[in-house]
Amino acid sequence: QVQLVESGGGVVQAGGSLRLSCVASGRTFSTYVMGWVRQAPGKAREVVAAINWSGGNTYSPDSVKDRFTISRDNAKNTVYLQMNSLNPDDTAVYYCASRRDWSPAVMGANEYDHWGQGTQVTVSS
Repeated sequence: QVQLVESGGGVVQAGGSLRLSCVASGRTFSTYVMGWVRQAPGKAREVVAAINWSGGNTYSPDSVKDRFTISRDNAKNTVYLQMNSLNPDDTAVYYCASRRDWSPAVMGANEYDHWGQGTQVTVSS
C-alpha cells in the first residue's frame, strides 16, 4: 500500500509560480508511475502530468505543456510539479497519484490506484 502526502499549494497571483511536492511511503516508490491530477469545482478530474519510474518518460496535456514540469527524486520518495505562468483556469485541488504501469492509461484520471489527500491551488487574477 502506498501512502501519498502532497504539499506546496497556496494562493498565487496570475503569472506566478508554485512547486508542489508529494512524498510517498514505502520502499517501492521507485517502481511506480506517478501522476498529478487536478479537479476544479464543477469540472472533471484532469491529469496534468505523469512520469515513469526512472523519469525518462513524461506526459502532460497541451493545456499545461511548456508551463508545468513533473520530476521525481527516487532517493527521497518524492515527486514534484513545477507550475509556471499560472492563470485562474489552473485553480483546482491538485492530487498526487500512483499506478503500476506506464501506458496510454496514464492520461486517464481514473486509471490511478493510490491517491493523496490533495492540495488547493488558487490563482487570483
